[in-house]
Amino acid sequence: MSSNSMTSTRSASSNWTAKQNKLFEKALAVYDKDTPDRWYNVAKAVGGKTVEEVKRHYEVLIEDLKSIESGQVPFPNYKQTGGANGLINEEQRLKYLKL
Repeated sequence: MSSNSMTSTRSASSNWTAKQNKLFEKALAVYDKDTPDRWYNVAKAVGGKTVEEVKRHYEVLIEDLKSIESGQVPFPNYKQTGGANGLINEEQRLKYLKL
């Protein structure tokens, strides 16, 4: 995807609130691809969005997932904490990981 199309994609989806995104996610879990009138139901669950807006938001989500899965999106450089020098090794991380 070119940076221009990514920019236009982002601007088209940037007017969604965190609450609307959460409602969108929940609605996708309830109304799967086999649900009749899926996008109408998702739009109704989100509130304040048209069927076309929720369809486009879904398309943007799929584009983002494809970019992540293909390695086009780098992992963030999170600050590591712990240990004498501010770093914690892999063995220590696994020890404290609760699965």
